[in-house]
Amino acid sequence: MRIFDSHTHLNSEEFIQAVPRFLEQARDLDVVRMAIVGSNTQLNADAIKLAETYPELVAIVGWHPEDSKNYTKETEKVLVEQLQRPKVVALGEIGLDYHWDTSPQDTQRRVFARQVAIAKEMGIPISVHNRDAFEDTYKILKAADIRDTGGVMHSFNGDPEWLKRFLDLGMHISYSGVASFKNAHEVHDSVRATPLDRLLVETDAPYLTPEPYRGKQNQPAYTRYVVEAVAKLRGTTPDAIATQTYQNAEDLFKIEEN
Repeated sequence: MRIFDSHTHLNSEEFIQAVPRFLEQARDLDVVRMAIVGSNTQLNADAIKLAETYPELVAIVGWHPEDSKNYTKETEKVLVEQLQRPKVVALGEIGLDYHWDTSPQDTQRRVFARQVAIAKEMGIPISVHNRDAFEDTYKILKAADIRDTGGVMHSFNGDPEWLKRFLDLGMHISYSGVASFKNAHEVHDSVRATPLDRLLVETDAPYLTPEPYRGKQNQPAYTRYVVEAVAKLRGTTPDAIATQTYQNAEDLFKIEEN
């Protein structure tokens, strides 16, 4: 079995001092490729450095909505330069977060829309963060018409109605450890309803730890348990889910095997 963690944060302080150990633990559970995701200039640079150091890693760089209040013309110039590095495969994570609300909502919307426009100009996919902001996230993506470049709704936590709306925009849908939570019934329904060729899996580590380790720190290795949860919900095998989601990630991010 070969598993692709499509969204994780080995560039975070929880992992950065022990990356080889976490990569080894991931390989032990068949997690052999990962997308390392940034959220501001420094974390983007760290994601790129990791991707350029380890062959099994790729980088996704962008400005997270929580950091959008610090997004300027100068940081955008750096971002555009970072996006041109060979191992950068997408722009993200970008989007809206009305839960923490650490940046003004109008600023979040402006910065999100601007980064979507950059992705379209550069012809690269996007990785979208959405928390308590379904309607505005959908409106911005629909207005931008990102079908040609595509993207992924990371750690999707919506019901099948929202699922259909984002699928209609051409987005892939990625599920995190939430898919393993016993009471996440809407997410379970969406997992079952997601077309197989649009399905991705992730950890979002160090967050959203799946069962059986919920409550402890997450790590990329635990993508294995997300795969198992998705397979159980869909009535298929973990191997089938791992194979399909690995291929989907490679296709979306335009990754060619060595």
